[in-house]
Amino acid sequence: MQHNILERVVFDQLANFKAKDPGVPRDVDFDKAIKSKQIQIVTGIRRCGKSTLLKQLSEKLDSFYYLNFDDERLLKFSVEDFDSLLILWKKLYKSKTIILDEIQNVKNWERFIRRIYDEDYKIILTGSNAKLLSGDLSTHLTGRHIKLELYPFSFSEYLRFKNFDSDKWKTTDRLAKLLRLTDEYVENGGFPEYVIFGDVDYLKRIFEDILYKDLIVRFKIREIKSFRELANFLFTNFGHLQESYLLHELYKYDYSLKKQIVYNKKIYSVDNGLRNQVSFRFSEDSGKLLENTVFLQLKRSGKEVYYYKNKRECDFLIKQKTKIVEAIQVTDVLSAANRERELNGLIAAMESFNLKKGLIITRNQEEKFRSQGREIRVLPIYKWLLGE
Repeated sequence: MQHNILERVVFDQLANFKAKDPGVPRDVDFDKAIKSKQIQIVTGIRRCGKSTLLKQLSEKLDSFYYLNFDDERLLKFSVEDFDSLLILWKKLYKSKTIILDEIQNVKNWERFIRRIYDEDYKIILTGSNAKLLSGDLSTHLTGRHIKLELYPFSFSEYLRFKNFDSDKWKTTDRLAKLLRLTDEYVENGGFPEYVIFGDVDYLKRIFEDILYKDLIVRFKIREIKSFRELANFLFTNFGHLQESYLLHELYKYDYSLKKQIVYNKKIYSVDNGLRNQVSFRFSEDSGKLLENTVFLQLKRSGKEVYYYKNKRECDFLIKQKTKIVEAIQVTDVLSAANRERELNGLIAAMESFNLKKGLIITRNQEEKFRSQGREIRVLPIYKWLLGE
């Protein structure tokens, strides 16, 4: 591409990036990310806050080079232009840290990254396409990178944005506010800009951008109307749109890896608010939204998660190394009508893996009791999300 255009883009973007609001601090180990010599890959769905996270990371750096490839002026940028970019940066000032946003927009980008990694640069990247990044990384950068999958706001981040101190909610008024914020979070999700502005059309635009930019354009899908209708249907049923981080699969636990892959998978959405705006609503959605919220928090926490199903079913199993260490059941309300079913599913999982304690997460119930010789704790979602 033309050198004068590239130079203008570099200057414009750097000025805008440095002036950018750092936003709500994310629950990320920044020191670990900065100190690591491996390439840092920040991935996640569009608009979940990856660029803002880069800003927060950059404030802990002495100096850095920066470029965002989600810029129409860089449409003609190719892998051959990386060398010109590096020369331009070095003319301006010296740094050994490079930050590149939406790197997947440049074909063969991984070859340049491998070269500068070998030249001892600190490298921080973002990308919005799961399959593209994983394929490129595994081929050229195996063992040289750490992936950080970013999600929309966690509950603690959501409360931080709302200026609610989660350590101070013991009074009746504070508890009432916390419960109201919990309901809002479970219903509306945590896309940062939606939390700020509350514009439902914003969520619809995110969905449209993902369909067109990440899927329709990339895979050259011609039957656009049919594909859109299919995507809406699948999203209603939490279907298969994983590549753009819209959805996540959950495998049934089995000691046989082959059987895990073959069994039916459960599907979860990356954000409740997004799902609600682009899909049909059903009367049982409240419990599904709660379950989806729990799944996302488990994924944010880096847990290895499965579901249990034999004659009975339990929503989540947590695995550490080679052992299942926790079983979790999720229901909006634990009532006389569903209590036996929910308990039997949880206890079946506990018996299968010799667990002495089990957890049921609800909207707003709390109790502790023993059943069939095992300890069961019922906990409100807000307490569980806050780490109690």
